[in-house]
Amino acid sequence: MNTITISLFATLCVGILSASPPETLVRKKRHWIIDSFQITEEYPGPFPYLLGKIEFEKKQVEKKQDEKKQFAVFFNLQGKGVTEEPKGTLTIDTHGEIWVHKKIDYEKHKQLNLIFEAYVLENNNVVTTRLGVEVEVMDINDNTPRFEKETYTVNLKESASQNTFLTGVLASDKDKYMTNNGTLDLRIVSVSPLPIDLEFYIEQSGPGNHRVGIIQFKGCLDHEKAEKYTILVEAKDRGEKVQLSSISTVIINIEDGNNHLPVFTGQTGSGRVKEGDEKVPVLRMQVSDQDTPGTDAWRAVYTIHVDKGNHFRITTDPQSNEGVLFVDRALDYEKGSLRNLSVSVTNMVPYHTCQVKGRPDKGLWDVVTTGDVPAIRQVVVTVEDVNEPPFFTPDVKNITVDENMPVGLSLEVFTAKDLDHNYDNTLLYMKGEDLNEWVKVDSKSGTITTAKILDREAPNIINGHYKVTLYAVDSGKPPMTGTGTLNIHLNDQNDNTPFLERTSMDMCLSDQASVTNITALDLDGDPYSGPFHFQLEGDVKDKWKLEPNNGYTGQQAVHNLSVTVCECSQIQHCDLRSATQLGGGTAIGILLALLLLVGVLLLALMLSCEGEMRPILEESSGNIMKSYIETPGSDCVVPLLPLQIPAITAVTQDNYEKRTAAGAELGSQSSNLLRDSVYQPGLGRQQGSFHWVQSTTLNQSMSIRSKYWSEDSYLDKYDALLPVLHKKTYRLQMQGNELGDYSPHPYAEEGDPETSSQLDAISIPESPFNTDMLLHLGPRFNTLASLCTTKLNSS
Repeated sequence: MNTITISLFATLCVGILSASPPETLVRKKRHWIIDSFQITEEYPGPFPYLLGKIEFEKKQVEKKQDEKKQFAVFFNLQGKGVTEEPKGTLTIDTHGEIWVHKKIDYEKHKQLNLIFEAYVLENNNVVTTRLGVEVEVMDINDNTPRFEKETYTVNLKESASQNTFLTGVLASDKDKYMTNNGTLDLRIVSVSPLPIDLEFYIEQSGPGNHRVGIIQFKGCLDHEKAEKYTILVEAKDRGEKVQLSSISTVIINIEDGNNHLPVFTGQTGSGRVKEGDEKVPVLRMQVSDQDTPGTDAWRAVYTIHVDKGNHFRITTDPQSNEGVLFVDRALDYEKGSLRNLSVSVTNMVPYHTCQVKGRPDKGLWDVVTTGDVPAIRQVVVTVEDVNEPPFFTPDVKNITVDENMPVGLSLEVFTAKDLDHNYDNTLLYMKGEDLNEWVKVDSKSGTITTAKILDREAPNIINGHYKVTLYAVDSGKPPMTGTGTLNIHLNDQNDNTPFLERTSMDMCLSDQASVTNITALDLDGDPYSGPFHFQLEGDVKDKWKLEPNNGYTGQQAVHNLSVTVCECSQIQHCDLRSATQLGGGTAIGILLALLLLVGVLLLALMLSCEGEMRPILEESSGNIMKSYIETPGSDCVVPLLPLQIPAITAVTQDNYEKRTAAGAELGSQSSNLLRDSVYQPGLGRQQGSFHWVQSTTLNQSMSIRSKYWSEDSYLDKYDALLPVLHKKTYRLQMQGNELGDYSPHPYAEEGDPETSSQLDAISIPESPFNTDMLLHLGPRFNTLASLCTTKLNSS
């Protein structure tokens, strides 16, 4: 059993109470010396064992006992180990002795604080004594040092230099700090396999119970000697009776470094390329390397040197480690048929070797290292000549000429070049895009001349520019073609007369001035497009007036302007007025007049057909006409009537009635209905106004304004319409398209007694046409009524 020491370091305090009757107990309090005890943790027993005894006023107690006075003492203990955890560890008996009943752990309870109480009964007086008792638990070496990890793993490059930090290990001890039991040390126990030209060491730091060990090495690493090292590190405490320790394992993996240089061993491939080719391989280069295949120390890296123009590119085949040389940009044979290159090879990781030269007792060892020494190979690439297309210099030309220049004018000489020396090429010049067919090209010299008169107002002209493309074709096999562009800028000339956008209009009879708008146009640009000078032709004195009539002088043109004058009231257009004022009788009259006109035309057609009958020529057609009657169809020629355009003239109200009556008298002949027509060319673009005067009470004015329109005037459209009408009429004379030739629908066959239900009865009114209603239309329709009456009587 360990020795127990007791120290007394409290003062005695005695409280004396005044005398009391014998039957009354008086309590007196005293604070005695505080005792301290020591107990060893994890004591194996046997239990219980005596920890110590509390002594207090021993002499006074013995004296009182000798005097045979009435005297009694009671003891009580409370606190940690008794009434608090660890409960049941300590007890006290009637003699004041403290007993230990079980083990105690220092790491859980380093000190037990207790309160000791003594109750003394003397002559009916109770004296209480309180002592503060401390029990210190003494630590023993019962905790083994522990590492933070049982195993540490490090991946280290072979090229790492000595004194490189590898890893740090951490160990600690839970025993009492600043004691031998809680102080530990780190050391390397073993290294496997045994290092050659290599030594691992550990440097520790930190407080005694919490150590950090830094592992490093001296010398050179060599993957070929060892791919992995296993290091055992021990943490051991300094316990006086028993020393405890533990082991941690450190694994060092040596990654293969580049300690072998790649060496060129061969070359495959033609080493030839056609000029103009891009992104094509030329050759492959082989190397050997003794480093581990598939590692960065084995993978080759190729570099091209002396490549003017950066035409080449080289890559590494990941499977074979070969260098593949590509032509990245097209080569030109005319600039050189042979290309000399220098290619070097290294590895993805730098080349490194290490050799130990000395091992001093202190500090690092003496070593020698070596860096990259790349291998170099000369490569020759042959460029093959091919037929390349000729090219224009420059490929775009711009020229400026005046429009309306004569045919045959030389515009430009556009030539191309061909740099191929191995081909006897003769260039042939051809025309490409020429939408208006304006130019022609000399096939040998490339001279461009005009084939038509150039017109700035023609189609396919954009802002006065016209584009022509040319081709230069060589005589190679296959022939190659170069393209050039000629942009022709046309200077404008005053070569277009002005014209009216509208050649007819309405004016209303009114006591006030009546206004209408007239628009004149000109296809030329400034300064040839206006303003213009306007002038009224013919018998216009005291009838029409134009104002203003001045402006820029330009090309002169004469146009007829047809003006219809009517009483409009609130309707501003004569045609609308006529439509709204027509009654039922008037409408019927107009309809009959139209029917009469169609009848006259058909009559003229029939007379022509009766005059000349032509048989159908089977050999010219090859088709058989189908007919459901016994008589064959007629094949007649429809005469082409001369088409005349209505005159555009200014007329007055009196002239209008006279001309209407005259036209009615000629109603029996269809050509007379169109006789009041004369074609005249067009007018121009200008602002102004003119006046028409009928009487002293009628004075109306019209305003003329200038704006641009399309290229063709109103009268020009009649010129275009005339050949179309002739073409349509001619087609009616073609075999198979004769007038009246059609495929009828059979409703019944000959001899069939039954009538088809599809045939409806047609009712024909028996009452004759009443020509009197035409007389109600006014004197203007008298002539038409007489013609209709004559026609009905003759039928």
